[in-house]
Amino acid sequence: MTDKVENLWTPAHQAVEDGDLFTLARLLDSGINPDEECCGMTLLAHSVDYEADTALQGGTEMGVASIAVLLAYGASPGARGHQSKSALELAKEYGHVLAERLLERFS
Repeated sequence: MTDKVENLWTPAHQAVEDGDLFTLARLLDSGINPDEECCGMTLLAHSVDYEADTALQGGTEMGVASIAVLLAYGASPGARGHQSKSALELAKEYGHVLAERLLERFS
């Protein structure tokens, strides 16, 4: 018998985690707070973490698609979750230059 693991992510955070830009945009368009926090991270910080970590694991270049979607819907680059750094701080930590430049334009 296996124990069912409960998903702790909100629907918007799950969309970020899945790289599902359509669902993320649909949720934001329906009124989800672009600075929503879950598991100590804002959506934007989670997005930076996802974009950087996925690229590092896959040996590809770091993208900014989900970051751009969140910024278009008003996410704040300086917002912090109660357990994490801001999206801009995370981008600098990862050396994610494209994200840094994009986030600085909205700061």
